[in-house]
Amino acid sequence: MPKEMASTSTLNNALCLHFLLMLMLCSFNHQFSFGFSSQEYHEALEKSILFFEGQRSGRLPSNQRLTWRGDSGLSDGSSYHVDLVGGYYDAGDNVKFGLPMAFTTTLLAWSVIEFGGSMHDQIDNAREAIRWSADYLLKAATTTPDTLYVQVGEPNLDHRCWERPEDMDTPRNVYKVSPQNPGSDVAAETAAALAASSLVFKDTDPAYSSKLLQAAINVFNFADRYRGSYSDSLNSIVCPFYCSYSGYHDELLWGASWIYKASGIHSYMEFIQSNGHILGADDDGYTFSWDDKRPGTKILLSKDFLEKNSEQFQLYKAHADNYICSLVPGNPGFQAQYTPGGVLYKDSSSDLQYVTSTSFLLLTYAKYLNSNGGAVSCGTSRVTGQNLINLARKQVDYILGDNPKGMSYMVGFGERYPNHIHHRGSSLPSIHQQPQKISCNSGFQYLNSGSPNPNVLVGAVVGGPDSSDNFSDDRNNYQQSEPATYINAPFVGALAFFSAQ
Repeated sequence: MPKEMASTSTLNNALCLHFLLMLMLCSFNHQFSFGFSSQEYHEALEKSILFFEGQRSGRLPSNQRLTWRGDSGLSDGSSYHVDLVGGYYDAGDNVKFGLPMAFTTTLLAWSVIEFGGSMHDQIDNAREAIRWSADYLLKAATTTPDTLYVQVGEPNLDHRCWERPEDMDTPRNVYKVSPQNPGSDVAAETAAALAASSLVFKDTDPAYSSKLLQAAINVFNFADRYRGSYSDSLNSIVCPFYCSYSGYHDELLWGASWIYKASGIHSYMEFIQSNGHILGADDDGYTFSWDDKRPGTKILLSKDFLEKNSEQFQLYKAHADNYICSLVPGNPGFQAQYTPGGVLYKDSSSDLQYVTSTSFLLLTYAKYLNSNGGAVSCGTSRVTGQNLINLARKQVDYILGDNPKGMSYMVGFGERYPNHIHHRGSSLPSIHQQPQKISCNSGFQYLNSGSPNPNVLVGAVVGGPDSSDNFSDDRNNYQQSEPATYINAPFVGALAFFSAQ
């Protein structure tokens, strides 16, 4: 092809890509535009953090703001002679699952690391949300040598009851991974959570930060030394609830990356360089979630290439670009699916978890790109940081109510939001309003009631709509109406970013 034709073709491709992006974003906006202000994003940020107080397990502090909740799980671990009080319930049930809790903590911490400067009066609340789970993970990781406690509660029995956490009388079995029953996935994710959290507290609480980092190093070494998937070790205890479908390689690379970021210890860079090809450095992953960390690792490690020109991380930048190209319409690498209303669609169950995690990665990568004027090359098209910000804004705005339903998918935000969410504590009368115990089976009358939840779980982002933008505000429709900590965690960072725009 003649040189002049090639450059003209490149220009045309770039213009075409820009046009398609603008067409996608603008056409949706003309259908149902709200145009949120920085104050509204800040309100959503405040509420997205407040949500975590509704998920607390353990003894609640005197400054608890969601006052319809009470103390719960105060004897967790006692029958096994360990203290496992605290932490978060993952979603609408009363089980403490270690893998999603650790991922939630990592993403909350990453949100503060990247966008904490935009949180203003919410930064202390964000740190408290991180500390609540980091304290629990510390206990889980350090109480017993060569052991990580990864779950409290028997999920099959818990799910047969509809009980407030304050009333629960289902078995509080404790599950762990060990050299004989390894769990490199959950252990390495716990290491990532502790390491990322150590960065959050490095300046405000150096002693706590050092404690977190040392625990991260120890639990990572445990994960690496005794390799295996916790799904194989614990079987039906964690599956199908939080099976490690992606295996444990992605978590080992992710965990090592976070410890390297937090500590600067050269041996962790050497681990990444020596083991990266075995652990998925050459693999493209297109879904970032509590299960699959590959896109997150690529984005995280690309920072050193973009900001410091560290050649050893160029491979991660290349794969980060592939991930970004998969999300941007109009280029050869595009493979994502969007609903007619414009939101990313991955799964019929809890789709918004992928929307919030993807939005966070888009904004984080945009920040890294903008630090040196970089861009993503998608074939012959050039995608800028601003393109990524525009795409992320569409996703965030959709969740907040800029969608065909005109409904906010964050509880307590906007004029219309889900009020029949699949959440035990929210749907049952508050322990303070009705102190008499509501038994396992008696609670189902509230699950099946058509009345709105009596307790508003402010800030909870629910599972969200289907591939056609339809949503059923039905407590029994857990696929769409159940909130989860790992939906909110990356959303905190995204909202912080837009609140400062």
